[in-house]
Amino acid sequence: MAIENKPSKNEDEYFARENAALIERLRAEADATRRQAERASHTMRCPRCGGHLQEKEQHRVKIDQCPDCGGVWFDKGELEIFDHVDRSGVRRFVADLFGIKY
Repeated sequence: MAIENKPSKNEDEYFARENAALIERLRAEADATRRQAERASHTMRCPRCGGHLQEKEQHRVKIDQCPDCGGVWFDKGELEIFDHVDRSGVRRFVADLFGIKY
């Protein structure tokens, strides 16, 4: 009986499945890393010009302001302060925030 130098068909199939699984796992990891890097690149960035936002406090409300274009951005829940502008003393806050003289 002669011994063949090449692996059996079952061995070829086994390694092909192992390689496919490894490639799939590596692609999933690379995709996750790319998504995470893309998400991190947008954190605290101005949606208008891409500058780094700086957190400022105006009358005990934290806002994000872009020093490059001057844009002001609010986090979730911060905009509700405007619902009370005409009903409370928050009018001064809004005037200071947007440089309005009244």
